[in-house]
Amino acid sequence: MTPTLAADRKAPRKRVLSGMRPTGPLHVGNLIGALETWVALQDEFECFFSIVDWHALTTDYAAPAGLNDYVREVALDWLAAGLDPQRSTIFVQSEVKEHAELHLLLSMIVPLGWLYRVPTYKEQLKELVGREIETYGFLGYPVLQAADILAYRAEVVPVGEDQVPHLELTREIARRFNGLYGTLFPEPEARLRVVSRLPGLDGRKMSKSYGNAIGIAEDLDSARKRIATMVTDPARKRRGDPGDPDVCPVFPYHRVLSSPGQIAWVEAGCRGATIGCLECKSVMAENLAERLGPIQARRAEYAGHPEKIREILGDGAAAARRAASETLDLVRHAMGLK
Repeated sequence: MTPTLAADRKAPRKRVLSGMRPTGPLHVGNLIGALETWVALQDEFECFFSIVDWHALTTDYAAPAGLNDYVREVALDWLAAGLDPQRSTIFVQSEVKEHAELHLLLSMIVPLGWLYRVPTYKEQLKELVGREIETYGFLGYPVLQAADILAYRAEVVPVGEDQVPHLELTREIARRFNGLYGTLFPEPEARLRVVSRLPGLDGRKMSKSYGNAIGIAEDLDSARKRIATMVTDPARKRRGDPGDPDVCPVFPYHRVLSSPGQIAWVEAGCRGATIGCLECKSVMAENLAERLGPIQARRAEYAGHPEKIREILGDGAAAARRAASETLDLVRHAMGLK
């Protein structure tokens, strides 16, 4: 029997972990900014993608009635966008109790000062006015987030620039654990998104709570009408006024949806006032409809077979539990619990 050379052996793929909170149907910002990146990672990495329903409760614990429906909607959007259960582990966070146990154990070693300095903590306290979110769960959610990642000893986490401080906290927690108990966890690296965040229809950050988002599953005719009302460069009060694409909320969409020729046409036409804002938005809307059409068709097919969704999530949770339980056995032993 011919021995296998080391160079011929296939190296194990690095692990990726990422997730989304099920707070409602996803929008095109989620698609362009995250989902399309995840889809591209499936052939390169061993991927775990989690619908993080416990995280949704950190801010929406008082109104959990729609949570199960939102979980289903997110699963549909993920599968429609191209996440493949044959190439990725797709699961619901609360179905893998090892996340909760690791969260508890990690919380023993995380100083409070680390949590108070997380930038989004104070930001969300200001943004979510009227909600009582100064809770233990909300303050400690970055530790739960770290547990989500470290339960799989993930080495790569796809994030936007605004999420880098969260990942750095996970790295700090991993270092502290390794220093106390011996090296167990890798320090996960950020895989930054390659596209800019898409603004909402009113020019602000795209968010379901602002009512300015374009849904992945939104009726395309409705989307076209709403895009026609989208804010543009405030300097273009009349068609003959020259504009600046770099300050127009519509132009980032062209950068990710339009052809190079269309982008050049929009940029020259806007600066030279040879095209109107409605023309610009119409081209963008058609390109978006072309991108969303096949996704919506796949989504409708999955929606017609709810038993398939349950099977995919059930199989994913079982696979995730197997992987996470291996980590928890090592953690318990390291911390003197086994």
